[in-house]
Amino acid sequence: MSEHVTSIRVYLAVFLGLMVFTALTVWVAFLDLGFFNNVAALTIATVKAVLVVLFFMHVAHAGRLSKLVVVSGFLWLLLLFGLTLSDYFTRGLLKNQKPVEGIEAPPGVEVPAEL
Repeated sequence: MSEHVTSIRVYLAVFLGLMVFTALTVWVAFLDLGFFNNVAALTIATVKAVLVVLFFMHVAHAGRLSKLVVVSGFLWLLLLFGLTLSDYFTRGLLKNQKPVEGIEAPPGVEVPAEL
């Protein structure tokens, strides 16, 4: 098995990139972009995560099986996020849903009397 040795220059460049993206994250946090604040923050976080996985976790020079495991892990994460968000975004769509007997509504939530 041959080992790939990454130069110090590459590690320093990745570190500098991470620091730039961290400063960019702080700068974007103080901007009022509306809905796009979350999009910008998640995009920057994704780029930083990819840099860490590729270089500090040595996936850039790993074999095909290691890359397959990393990609499948990210696909699994996207699937879980998708399922969670589909539940979150469809809450409250059932307007005529009757409350379950014996379970009280949380404080601050009013249940309509016609139910």
